[in-house]
Amino acid sequence: MFAAERRQLILEMVRANGAVSLRELARVVQTSEVTVRRDVRALEAEGLLDRRHGGAVLPGGFTRESGFPQKSHLATAEKTAIADLAAGLVEEGEAIVVGAGTTTQELARRLARVPGLTVVTNSLLVAQALAHANRVEVVMTGGTLRGSNYALVGSGAEQSLQGLRVSKAFLSGSGLTAERGLSTSNMLSASVDRALVQAAAEVVVLADHTKLGTDTMFQTVPTELITRLVTDEPPVHDDRAATELQALADQGVQIAVAGASGNLAGDQPPVRGERRRDVPLPAPRRSHVPGTPLRSAPLTADQSPAPERPRVADLRRR
Repeated sequence: MFAAERRQLILEMVRANGAVSLRELARVVQTSEVTVRRDVRALEAEGLLDRRHGGAVLPGGFTRESGFPQKSHLATAEKTAIADLAAGLVEEGEAIVVGAGTTTQELARRLARVPGLTVVTNSLLVAQALAHANRVEVVMTGGTLRGSNYALVGSGAEQSLQGLRVSKAFLSGSGLTAERGLSTSNMLSASVDRALVQAAAEVVVLADHTKLGTDTMFQTVPTELITRLVTDEPPVHDDRAATELQALADQGVQIAVAGASGNLAGDQPPVRGERRRDVPLPAPRRSHVPGTPLRSAPLTADQSPAPERPRVADLRRR
């Protein structure tokens, strides 16, 4: 086993367990404790691990990634609303890629009704949701199964995506910031997500408000590559999420905000195949209709520049 592969496996074990002894690491990677200790030192120098007497632990600044059972019970209503809205962005006969995650699993359940759709995925949960959809073709990547989120990762998954080209990629993650973009807590998952992004003409990020303003270890999609964000309406007093939405809009990310029921507020669900129109960022907060894209727009010739763009956080207090 090469040093890079060995260190990836060591990091994966520590991420999954929080702390692992050198003896256990040496047993799993089938090498000596002296070699493992050297690998742990190298990973610590990169800020990925902390050494402790007789073992390795997660760095203090980052938390352990939650497994599927924990994630599946978090923000369930918000994920449902996001999936309902995101499904309206998929047209009949399209070819798309869908990454791993509980939100993308919800999306897949709704995509089962789209005729002529081709879905490429590394997620067993996404594939399972589409398994009985007669009019949807599902293409699985290769790779090694990562049990904590039922996803295929590793070089096999990445190689199977080479040369692929689709219209859209739908991805989730552990955190989203305007400064760094989408990120996740696992190195192997991040690497596959980056390969999914390379295959798509447009990138759609699905992230509920709890992930806005959160930055995790491994970047998957830089902000400039995100075409659209589908999220839910942040609580009134969540200034961090509101500020992050404003910053993302300022950088040109199209933002669609799902209502509590997943429909456009006071309207019908978006029609599949209908192009959604970009509108300028509204000035008073009460004029924003959840579900409509939110982004900055250049001033036209007959408009005079406003003294200062109202901040989302400030508008919430009005």
